[in-house]
Amino acid sequence: MLIGTYFSALSEKRRSAVPKKFLQELGKKLIIAKWYEGCLVLVGMEAWQVLLNKLTGKSEIITAPVRDTDRFILGSAYGLDPDDQGRVIIPKNLSEYAGLGEKLVYIGLGNRVEIWDEDKWNEHDKFVSAHAGEFVEELANAK
Repeated sequence: MLIGTYFSALSEKRRSAVPKKFLQELGKKLIIAKWYEGCLVLVGMEAWQVLLNKLTGKSEIITAPVRDTDRFILGSAYGLDPDDQGRVIIPKNLSEYAGLGEKLVYIGLGNRVEIWDEDKWNEHDKFVSAHAGEFVEELANAK
C-alpha cells in the first residue's frame, strides 16, 4: 500500500527521485498524468486501468463526462521508466500544469501517488486540515 509523505527535489532538467518505498510498490513501469487540484498522479502500470475504471464508473457508454475525464487524464499521461537511482524526468507540460518548483512532495494515497509543488501542497494541506471534519460529515451523510 502506498502511504506516507516524502520530499524530493526537482532539477532544472525536471528530474526527480521517486521515493524508494513508492518505487518498490509501483514497479518499474510507471504512468504519470495530470490530476485534480493542480497536482500530478503517479501509478504503476497494473493500477492504471483500475484507477481509470474508478474515474469513469466502468461506463460502457462513452458519455461527455467520461470523454472529458479521458481527455484530462489519458490525454496527459506518459509512461516513465525510472533510472537505476529511481529518478524520472517529469514531462514539461505536466511540470508546468502542476506549477512544480525546486521542491516536491510525494504523497502515497493507497493505490496512487500524488506529486505536488511543496508550497502548493502546504497551502492545500492547511485548507484540508481546517475542513477535515466537514469533509467526513459530508461523506457520512452522502451514504
